[in-house]
Amino acid sequence: MAKKVGVSEATVSRVLNGKPGVSDATRQSVLTALDVLGYERPTQLRGERARLVGLVLPELQNPIFPAFAEVIGGALAQLGLTPVLCTQTKGGVSEADYVELLLQQQVSGVVFAGGLYAQADAPHDHYRRLADRSIPVVLVNAAIEHLGFPAVSCDDTVAVEQAWRHLASLGHERIGLVLGPGDHVPSARKLAAARALAGDLPDAHVARAIFSIEGGHAAASRLIDRGVTGIICASDPLALGAVRAARRKGLDVPGQISVVGYDDSAFMNCTEPPLTTVRQPIEAMGRAAVELLNAQIGGTAVPAEELLFEPELVVRGSTAQAPRD
Repeated sequence: MAKKVGVSEATVSRVLNGKPGVSDATRQSVLTALDVLGYERPTQLRGERARLVGLVLPELQNPIFPAFAEVIGGALAQLGLTPVLCTQTKGGVSEADYVELLLQQQVSGVVFAGGLYAQADAPHDHYRRLADRSIPVVLVNAAIEHLGFPAVSCDDTVAVEQAWRHLASLGHERIGLVLGPGDHVPSARKLAAARALAGDLPDAHVARAIFSIEGGHAAASRLIDRGVTGIICASDPLALGAVRAARRKGLDVPGQISVVGYDDSAFMNCTEPPLTTVRQPIEAMGRAAVELLNAQIGGTAVPAEELLFEPELVVRGSTAQAPRD
């Protein structure tokens, strides 16, 4: 333990026995090392297990979530907080189960980056448990109303405006959207923005999908059959599915079908063609989430408001002039 922290064995002994003569920073370093190495704390110190922070993600297949985990985990570590990564898997531990585990570990707080809070019809009792225990919580990206937690979000309205105007400037008149489920709040915001821009957006130009390449393929295939030439997707994996759908139909991207993604996650500049997408400011959002959480941990009241961050359109090779009829 002393070697791990870089202090003397006597110092570790003083911490474990609750003796004075050790700085707060050193004491926290020793306690954090104890947790990380898997040792059980002495009984008198268990109430101090306050440097662990839960980081709950819905999946790791979409590169945007590992990217958020890297930024948030790094910012937590700089503050002496240890992230506990909780990733859901199909048929595995649920979000509610992870919350119970984190409460048992007496975590200082929890950051959710994507999750059931964004779906209106999903169960939300586990969030109320955190609120009832006064556990600091920050949500990344849009949530349903009345949960009472601060949130850090990318502006979905601006994202769609940027993508839509880009396609319109290229001459696309039949623009469609591939979105998440109907109760998914970020998707609902994107749809509202598109309807405001289009004036009259046909229901046939909106397709719902699960967030995966396969879901994007199926949804985009329906849009292409309905005559859409430009497709705006609610995630990069959905957009990659849309590209695949066009190619399976023998259509060229971007010669006949233009596709815009959302996130600008890793490797989107390495696809063929490189993906035009709307970039989330992951670094700024992740650091803001940690600042909000740390303020709460320190006892500062943080308003249950949403901070909106500006996205950026990144134009690459998956969009081009609309085909002439």
